[in-house]
Amino acid sequence: MKALILAGGSGTRLRPITHTSAKQLIPVANKPVLFYGIEQLRDAGITDLGIVVGETAPEVRAAVGDGSALGVEVTYLQQEAPLGLAHAVLIARDFLGEEDFVMLLGDNFLIGGLGEFVDDFLTSDAEVQLLLTEVAEPQFYGVAVLDAQGRVERLVEKPKDPPSNLALVGVYLFRPLIHEAVAAIKPSARGELEITDAISLLIAQGARVRSRMVTGYWKDTGRLEDMLECNRKVLETLIPRIDGTVDDASRITGRVVVEEGAVIERSTVRGPAIIGRGTHVVDSYIGPFTSVYHDCVIDRTELEHSIVLEQCTIRDVTRIEDSLIGKNVEVSRSEESPKAHRLMVGDHSRIRLG
Repeated sequence: MKALILAGGSGTRLRPITHTSAKQLIPVANKPVLFYGIEQLRDAGITDLGIVVGETAPEVRAAVGDGSALGVEVTYLQQEAPLGLAHAVLIARDFLGEEDFVMLLGDNFLIGGLGEFVDDFLTSDAEVQLLLTEVAEPQFYGVAVLDAQGRVERLVEKPKDPPSNLALVGVYLFRPLIHEAVAAIKPSARGELEITDAISLLIAQGARVRSRMVTGYWKDTGRLEDMLECNRKVLETLIPRIDGTVDDASRITGRVVVEEGAVIERSTVRGPAIIGRGTHVVDSYIGPFTSVYHDCVIDRTELEHSIVLEQCTIRDVTRIEDSLIGKNVEVSRSEESPKAHRLMVGDHSRIRLG
């Protein structure tokens, strides 16, 4: 069995971070979201992976490499534009061959693993297996309608009037029959080849399309709020460890990880929290549900419930919370007169000043 991971897309809801970074590489508890999916596929026994990439391909390639560090083998498949999930299957035809495969959206986050669902599919007679979960706002998702036996009768993409609250989780399991369907459909009104259209075609032809409910935690990490929530969930499971240096004037409480090469001086870190390798925290407070990535400087600052990406410098800031700070960012207090906020901000940014 092979796997197809979708790591293209523009990530418009996470701009300006995704103007220069792949949304799938934003870290949750100091590990890129994409890596969680790769590791779950590996743990389910699937190690031959195709990764569909778009304009952020160089960054994804640099992070994942050939996959050997994660215990998998990776083939990269270039998609010229985000033309739909079915289009990703279409361009992966040669890679997938005649094997069964899992398709995974690289920005989806699922706690609990994939092994059970993979084993269940492989021992079934279904051509397609979809993972579903109940959501509060089904109009923003692909939605499934089931019969009394749990078979999928109908799929609707982002319906204005949802026929159910069962949303498609970004994990699909397919037999090779899906290739005929993706080759037969036409682009939707938004110009994309929709995987829901391909599956609907198989349903109309009498194919067996079954569903499994995801009862654990799942999140589409497309928004700031979703990223922070995923970060909270993972940080709550941390096993505390101190691999870096913490001086006697500092206080570490709760589930805290201080990675190798990190230095904590005259500071308080209250978990759950993780401080990345090579990061220097001095005269600061790091509060719960905070992830600081590698090679950052946090100096005379209060930081809580936030994600800070690599190589950031934050100095003399009274308090930052509920925030996602992109890589190589500098935040500091100005001592110049007249007193004022001085900003250089990219497109689609959001700033709240207290």
